[in-house]
Amino acid sequence: MSTTGAQAPDEFGLIAELFAPLSAGCPGALNLTDDAAFLAAEPGFDTVATMDAMVAGVHFLPDDPPELIARKLVRVNLSDLAAKGAVPRHLMLAAAFPKGTGMDWLRAFAEGLRQDVEEFGVSLIGGDTVATPGPLTLSLTALGRVEAGRGLRRSGAVPGDHVYVSGSIGDGALGLLAVQGRLAGLPPDAVATLAGRYRLPQPRIVLGPALVGLARASMDVSDGLVQDLGHICRVSGVSAVIEAERVPLSDAARAAVAMDQSLLALVLTGGDDYELLFTVPAGAARGIESLARRTGVALTRIGRIEAATQAAGVSVVDADGVVVPLPRGGWRHF
Repeated sequence: MSTTGAQAPDEFGLIAELFAPLSAGCPGALNLTDDAAFLAAEPGFDTVATMDAMVAGVHFLPDDPPELIARKLVRVNLSDLAAKGAVPRHLMLAAAFPKGTGMDWLRAFAEGLRQDVEEFGVSLIGGDTVATPGPLTLSLTALGRVEAGRGLRRSGAVPGDHVYVSGSIGDGALGLLAVQGRLAGLPPDAVATLAGRYRLPQPRIVLGPALVGLARASMDVSDGLVQDLGHICRVSGVSAVIEAERVPLSDAARAAVAMDQSLLALVLTGGDDYELLFTVPAGAARGIESLARRTGVALTRIGRIEAATQAAGVSVVDADGVVVPLPRGGWRHF
């Protein structure tokens, strides 16, 4: 992380210059001049709140471009709202910047926030900024709204449901290898595609609300496809089967797996995709096809929900129905 550029002003000057302009869409944010925001309750809607943290060296590389760090922070949180069927409205940022961080870096970080605040139609309404002797640590709270009582949850999957994912799986985990220079032999355009998917995920904020009334259970793929489907199974009291050959891969990911077959396990368990993972009744295929056309997002059936057994959880099988052994289920922080 660069410390070049003029020394940063004090906390209040920093907020006034870089972050207050991002609150313009919400009068209740008070131009970030107070220590709280005032939000009017919206009759007929539930407020959905989520919070994710990112730490340098864990969720991004310390020398990643600051504007991309900011945008990834926004997007991983908006992805959680999308998985609940919520429309995003507001953000709150808590940032612990390493001492000596220069204004050039901070301005670039704020510019990344500005780009996504505008792209996704949200407002920054508050938070906190501090200095730290440790690594850059960022936390974002995202607030959205969904029609009262209709928000999507991890619970709700039932035996016989079909399991779907949006987009493609595995790009995020392979993208980390790409930015670390660990995919030698892969064409440069494929490396760039995977790196871009790792650094700048695409939250499915149009698809998510459109799943309300159609999906029975939903979450986003952040810690790995197998592990995240396991979360749905555990809360819903069911088990699931993933058909490995149905899991959608991008051309870049397919090229990487063709080069090294062992990467398939990483694709299934690696995480950082921020695609939506959801279950629907078996008879909903036509509705899913229509939804894919309306949203322009590919939706792929990858498996099924089954009744819980003594070995409840998620199994991955090949084209012959043989269980594929995996070294791990997904990413774990502890």
